[in-house]
Amino acid sequence: MISAGIDIGSRTTKVVLIKDNSIIYSKVVNNTFTPIDSCRELLQELSYDKITATGYGRHLFADYFEAEVISEIKAFATGIHYLFPSVRTILDIGGQDTKAISIDQKGRVRKFEMNDKCAAGTGRFLEIMAMALRYNLDEFGEKALSSKDSANINSMCAVFAESEIVSMLSKGEDRNSIAKGIHHSIIKKSTAILKRVGIESDLALAGGVAKNMAIKNLMEESFNQKVLVPENPQIVGALGCALNSSKTNS
Repeated sequence: MISAGIDIGSRTTKVVLIKDNSIIYSKVVNNTFTPIDSCRELLQELSYDKITATGYGRHLFADYFEAEVISEIKAFATGIHYLFPSVRTILDIGGQDTKAISIDQKGRVRKFEMNDKCAAGTGRFLEIMAMALRYNLDEFGEKALSSKDSANINSMCAVFAESEIVSMLSKGEDRNSIAKGIHHSIIKKSTAILKRVGIESDLALAGGVAKNMAIKNLMEESFNQKVLVPENPQIVGALGCALNSSKTNS
């Protein structure tokens, strides 16, 4: 029995297949203007018995495919609990939103908070800030960690923060110091959301921004504890969906 999960996010679509409770396939693709076409392309050569969807496009997906739909909160809680059973707090920083989730010892959601009214502190915010500093996204975190100093970034609005960065550069502020300040501002924003659900060990970081080592390292420094990051943090939601499919198949 092969169970599938798909997470149609704001920036990427992820798919996971599991068999006998083990991951046998996963893939992440960038979204196009027609997310359903991306989904079709992802699934056309795959064979599975049941599929569950989550993410921004989950209801649209269910209109075109025979699929169960679950919330991103449940999907991430299920996926992280499978990977790290000791985790009690999850921070998911995606392309357009940030989610803090508190789960119990069985992976059930106790409480959650979302920052989905603007892109402040999300992956899109990081992309815009990296472009403003003329860094590619892959090197952005590395450059931030290389700086001993951290510039003070006052605004978390992408438009105002970009203007602030341009002004700082014109005054001769070190680029790496600005990069570190940007990452610190994201940690500060995320901490406020996490505190609303309660920060209980162990703590896991998921979503595309979890690939940025500066975010992980600065979180560990800020919270004075280890932060667990999946090998592929982008597929956690799709994994949770696949596990949901497996459960309902059995």
